[in-house]
Amino acid sequence: MAQLFFRYGAMNSGKSIEILKVAHNYEEQDKPVILFTSALDNREEVGVISSRIGLKREAIPVTNDMNIFESVKALNKPLACVLIDEAQFLKREHVNQLAEIVDELSIPVMAFGLKNDFMNNLFEGSERLLALADKIEEMKTICWFCHKKAIMNMRTHDGKPVYTGEQIVIGGNESYYPVCRKHYHNPPIVTTD
Repeated sequence: MAQLFFRYGAMNSGKSIEILKVAHNYEEQDKPVILFTSALDNREEVGVISSRIGLKREAIPVTNDMNIFESVKALNKPLACVLIDEAQFLKREHVNQLAEIVDELSIPVMAFGLKNDFMNNLFEGSERLLALADKIEEMKTICWFCHKKAIMNMRTHDGKPVYTGEQIVIGGNESYYPVCRKHYHNPPIVTTD
């Protein structure tokens, strides 16, 4: 039975490496998958899922006006799974389309992404996934500054925490740290050496 899965975690929790691993495991058994990622994520290049440990793979970039359901349906071939990286950047309608893939095409969908932004507000895509997903799983990592579980993403600029601004600013370790609640509110001095 097909289901909609949402696997979320703070920055550096291994979401991209996990999606690449899942794709490999399916394909090693001759079970075809299709990968999507947000067109907003241009850290490597648009349409590439890239992990911090160096593995990467091309994926279909999701734009604001794209209909993911129609894109999958138009392939007109059997798929074992649809995989989505950077799911936090999806629009509400995109997530509705993922549910439609599960319900109408009977294809499992696994979405990976952040739950909350650097101000600790839910992203639009994550909020909708939390409402619609059949299964929700947290991917854990540790705080950049201690050994507690990281549950928040701290944005920095010139080594100082930032708590206001645009919700979406694409970046990696140079801009964001996974942190526990204590260090989100009381961060030590951040160095970028």
